[in-house]
Amino acid sequence: MSLIEVTDLAKVFDGEIRAVDGVTFHVDEGEVFGFLGPNGAGKTTTIRVLVTLSAATSGTAIVDGFDVAANPHDVRERIGYAAQFIGVDGDLTGRENLVLQGRLHGMSSDGANQQADHLLEVIDLTEAADRKAGTYSGGMRRRLDLAQALMHEPRLLFLDEPTTGLDPQNRHALWAYLRELNRDGVTIFLTTQYLEEADALADRIAIIDQGKLVVEGTPDELKAGIGGDTISVTVDDVEGAVTTLKGLDDILEVQAHDHEVTLYVADGGSRVAEVVRALDAAGIAPHTLEMSEPSLDQVFLKHTGEHLRVEEVAQPSRMVMGRTTR
Repeated sequence: MSLIEVTDLAKVFDGEIRAVDGVTFHVDEGEVFGFLGPNGAGKTTTIRVLVTLSAATSGTAIVDGFDVAANPHDVRERIGYAAQFIGVDGDLTGRENLVLQGRLHGMSSDGANQQADHLLEVIDLTEAADRKAGTYSGGMRRRLDLAQALMHEPRLLFLDEPTTGLDPQNRHALWAYLRELNRDGVTIFLTTQYLEEADALADRIAIIDQGKLVVEGTPDELKAGIGGDTISVTVDDVEGAVTTLKGLDDILEVQAHDHEVTLYVADGGSRVAEVVRALDAAGIAPHTLEMSEPSLDQVFLKHTGEHLRVEEVAQPSRMVMGRTTR
């Protein structure tokens, strides 16, 4: 059963900027769906349409059986949303932030307090529960922000780059918690700047570029689609390197990105010396050379023409999502 059905979704700004351009995909109940793309590709715009914060220009989006345009209130009752920007109130304690969020979702005072105590234990913030959130570390604030999105026990959770800015220890701790949520039946729609995060968590991945969906599949399927190993070299004479390397036998594909030339080959380990010799004969000296087996980074590079680079984000407040009748 699909919890999300998106068909020919488009979002146009100022009459000409197509931030999302005819996107179609689905998300099945119980899966973690990774939604990747370069900065400005349309990821956050798509999420904002799905969580009813922005109206689509055309196309349809169905969330848990409800059209997001026709039934936004019903959609909001069923989803949790943690945006890129941490939206906790630093003047309130951790517990007060959670209780406030629960009350805004229509929970009773007793129900909100009980759920807040439960989530504070789950996210390991019980000892800090009565401290002002403004005294929390970045990792603690991120965990509290995620708990806010879970106060009303949604069956579908939207996470827009939830671990950006966290140190590796906190990032892996959050991964463990998301896996636990998913095992408990929560469906997760995840955007991330970390390809290893998508590889570790996602059951399926879609990559969007310039508003269009360019590839979709399981992590293993996408990596297998590379068709072989990759050899990447950085050079000054990119055009000459491309011409030289395309002349080698049994090259599956050659791509150039800035000063980097990438070859897709079978059994890359046995071809490295040949690549070096060919470049040397052409008078081209590589600055770096790297051979790797298929990875999501190579998938991303092949389909978007660039590596996924992490950029830190600021921390303004986040809009509260609707209310529920729980």
